[in-house]
Amino acid sequence: MLMPIRRSLFDEIFDSPFTGYRTHDLMNTDVKETDEGYEVMIDMPGVKKENLKAELSDGNLTVSATTDYSNDEKDDDGRYIRRERYSGSFSRNFYVGEDVKQEDIKATFENGTLKLLIPKKEKTQQVDEKKYIAIEG
Repeated sequence: MLMPIRRSLFDEIFDSPFTGYRTHDLMNTDVKETDEGYEVMIDMPGVKKENLKAELSDGNLTVSATTDYSNDEKDDDGRYIRRERYSGSFSRNFYVGEDVKQEDIKATFENGTLKLLIPKKEKTQQVDEKKYIAIEG
């Protein structure tokens, strides 16, 4: 028997009436593996490029965004009919490996979608270099 998936109570509490987007619909992410690496596509509706930030630290790639929304409507006398404001921030964290460098990752933002190209890096083996101690005498 098919049963509908029950949404969490918190999903409904955190839905945003101002933007028309539910918070769990923001930053939906698709990750595709290619021969060269990984293609990460993150949907960010309503976010402007200047409000995006991608940071690489200790092998962790953090993508964050902030958004501000305001819809002020007034009647002919300047009285408010409706006034809605929303602001928020969102972030996602991905472990990409400590061998990936900042300059290796390519990012583009177009039509509300952030596309990241992350190369595959082979884990380099540390070669133990023998160091001899000089013995006097």
